[in-house]
Amino acid sequence: MNSTAIRRIAAPSIAALTLGLSLAACGDNASDGGAAAGDLSGKLAGAGASSQEKAQEAWSVGFQGLNEGVTVTYDPLGSGDGRKQFIAKGVLFAGSDSALNDDEGELSAAKERCGGEDPIEVPAYVSPIAVAFNLDGVDALNLDAKTIAQIFDNKITKWNDPAIVAQNPDAKLPATAISPVHRGDDSGTTKNFTDYLGKAGDGAWKYEAADAFPVKGGEAAEGTSGVIAAITNGKGTIGYADESQVGDLSVVSVKVGDTYTAPSAEGAAKVVAISPAAEGRPDVDMAVALDRTTTEAGAYPVVLLSYLIACQHYDNENDAALVKGYLSYAVSEDGQAAAKENAGSAPLDAEVAAKAQSIVDKIAAK
Repeated sequence: MNSTAIRRIAAPSIAALTLGLSLAACGDNASDGGAAAGDLSGKLAGAGASSQEKAQEAWSVGFQGLNEGVTVTYDPLGSGDGRKQFIAKGVLFAGSDSALNDDEGELSAAKERCGGEDPIEVPAYVSPIAVAFNLDGVDALNLDAKTIAQIFDNKITKWNDPAIVAQNPDAKLPATAISPVHRGDDSGTTKNFTDYLGKAGDGAWKYEAADAFPVKGGEAAEGTSGVIAAITNGKGTIGYADESQVGDLSVVSVKVGDTYTAPSAEGAAKVVAISPAAEGRPDVDMAVALDRTTTEAGAYPVVLLSYLIACQHYDNENDAALVKGYLSYAVSEDGQAAAKENAGSAPLDAEVAAKAQSIVDKIAAK
C-alpha cells in the first residue's frame, strides 16, 4: 500500500510536563515571551477549540510555573462557542480553529467587544486533522478527497464500494455499512475539514465550509472527545478529529498529487508555510488562506491552523498583563515546544512566531 508511515507522538503526563516546565522556569527565561517568574497573579479564563485542549494544558502548566500566583482555565467547548464567549466578555481570550468571519457579523461583534479596535488574531497551533476509522480487519486505508467527500455526504455507504476498493487493492474490505461521525457542535475542525472537501473534492462536496456540519444523517458527537468515543465504540465508523487525539484508531492516508500521505505535524506545517495570508485583514490579524489543493510532496492538506483571539486593550492593567503574558508564552519557543511535546503539534515557523509576538506585544490596558 502506497502510504507514508504515521509517526505517533506520545503525550507525557501533566505531572511530568509540570516538572519539566517548572525546572525550565528556574533557569533562563529569555524565550518565555517576557513573562518572568512571579511577575503576574490572578485568574485568566479562556475558551474555545477542543483541538487545542492538550496544547492549552501545556501552556497553562508552563505559564503557571513561571507565575505562581496565576490560575489559568480553558474550557474546550468548541471554536464557535469559544468565539461567542469571547464576544460576550465571558472570557478574556478565545481559541479557534477558524478565523473570525464577518459573514454573520462575527468580526464586527468582536471589534465592538474590543472597544472599537480590531481584535488580535494570531496562529498558535498547527495540526493535521486525521480521518480516523474503525473497521474490523482493516488497519490502513488510502482515500482521495472525492471519495472522502462522498462518504460524508452519504453517497458511498458500504466499505467495499468500488471507489474505495480501487484505491486499496490489497485490503480485504467487507460489505459493512459505513457509519460517518461528525461534530454536533459548531466547530472550527468541521470548518477546516469541509473546506478541504470543498476545495479538493473534485466537485463531490456541494456545501460551503462552515462550523456546523451541513449533511443530515450519520452520527453527531459533541467535541473532539465525543467524536473519538463514537468512532471507537462503533462498527464501520469513520470521522474526523485533531490527529493528536485519535490515539490507537486507524487513520486514512489522503491523496496528494500522485501519492498518499498520512497525517503528520510536519506535513501540516508544510501546508501552512506555502499558504498565503488571507486578504483584507487588519495588521493585527494573521489569518491564513490554507492551500487545500497543494501537490507538494509530504504536505498534508487536511490541516487546521488554530488561532488565539484577544483584544488589543483591556479595561484594567492586570487583565491586559495576564492575556499578554499568556499569549506571549504560547507563541514563544518554549510554549511551542511544550505544545509539540504534549499535543504533537507543529511549532510555528520562526518568522510567523516573531510576527505573532510583535502583535501580542500591543496588548495593554486602556
